[in-house]
Amino acid sequence: MRVFDKADILIPENTDPVKWSVVACDQYTSQPEYWDAVKKFVGGSPSSLNIIFPEIYLNDGSAGERIQAINSKMEEYLASGIFHEYESSLILVERTLRSGKKGYGLIGTVDLEQYDFSKGSTSLIRATEGTVLSRIPPRVAIRENAALEVPHIIMLIDDDENTAIEPLVSEKDSFTKIYDFDLQMDSGHLAGYLVSDEAAQRALSAIDELGERSRFTKKYATDKATLQFAVGDGNHSLATAKTCWENIKKTLTEEERKTHPARFALVELMNVHDSSIDFEPIHRVVFDIQPNEILSALKSYYRTSDTDEGGQRIDYCFKGTSGFIYINDSPCTLAVGSLERFFEIYYKNLKIDYIHGAEVVRELSEKDGTIGFILPPMAKSDLFRTVINDGALPRKTFSMGEAHDKRFYMECKII
Repeated sequence: MRVFDKADILIPENTDPVKWSVVACDQYTSQPEYWDAVKKFVGGSPSSLNIIFPEIYLNDGSAGERIQAINSKMEEYLASGIFHEYESSLILVERTLRSGKKGYGLIGTVDLEQYDFSKGSTSLIRATEGTVLSRIPPRVAIRENAALEVPHIIMLIDDDENTAIEPLVSEKDSFTKIYDFDLQMDSGHLAGYLVSDEAAQRALSAIDELGERSRFTKKYATDKATLQFAVGDGNHSLATAKTCWENIKKTLTEEERKTHPARFALVELMNVHDSSIDFEPIHRVVFDIQPNEILSALKSYYRTSDTDEGGQRIDYCFKGTSGFIYINDSPCTLAVGSLERFFEIYYKNLKIDYIHGAEVVRELSEKDGTIGFILPPMAKSDLFRTVINDGALPRKTFSMGEAHDKRFYMECKII
């Protein structure tokens, strides 16, 4: 059985795709005005907004009511016939970012039996960052009784020879175009192409070859376990799907487990070398803290300096003040790891938000009792080799692009 394969994909028809497609639920988590604007724009139209749980609302006391509404709306959409099902298919996605860059992905499913998000995992599919286990149960509550999944998960392959997805791009004009529209909130453009059966088989074979043991060991010069797919975005969503599948499969026979739809998670597969992919650092904003106090503690915890001695640079900002420090001789490879280590050991129960975009950090840090930490980027070409050799990166290390460039929901699958 293939790790990545075709899927039975649901696409809404006879609906306004601009109102249907909204940004990933884990974006704009400190900007309620964004989600208010989306809700106003969507109005009463069919929309993926009605079948997702924006994470800004996770702790506002409305979870039970929201989950019930989400499940009801999924059933309503299925019963109303707004979806067209493309059976056993792959969809080539063309995303034009706000900057004008174009990126390409392939919609299909991954076998959750080949995924393990636990620390030290050696599965073919692996998390690139540490999974925060406390984040799983609330998300399981959302998914466990859901009829549909509408994912924002992006999986990555390390295909530096462009053997799998790029050949499809060159022949996309021969495929049937199934959607093509501008995304809401000035977030670029989205188009989708139904990949022909012949082209799909070629792409799947090329993806399979990336996981061949002999090829892997030669490429990475290692005898460590093969890593074929890395989770680029949506790590906690995929971990939630895995957890739900583990719960479901306990109730099934061996034969039923082979084909149950919950075993297979819908994802977008991208090549980490795609020219549209930029690894943006995920910054930190700490609330309800005295900025000078935490800065002083950070400088006491590590050997730091104001000049570059080959250390890790971290910029900070708060209420009209900005600066930077270098952390020297840290046991952590990355600056984000050093900062997280300091948080976990020196402070407990900090109120932290994880922010995409330095300008948003600067804006939020103007509030009283708030400090922002702006972190350096990581080279995307180092991702697979780092995960293979060192394991998962520190939590919230990087993001593939800024918030407005994140994946927008479009495709669904019955689970």
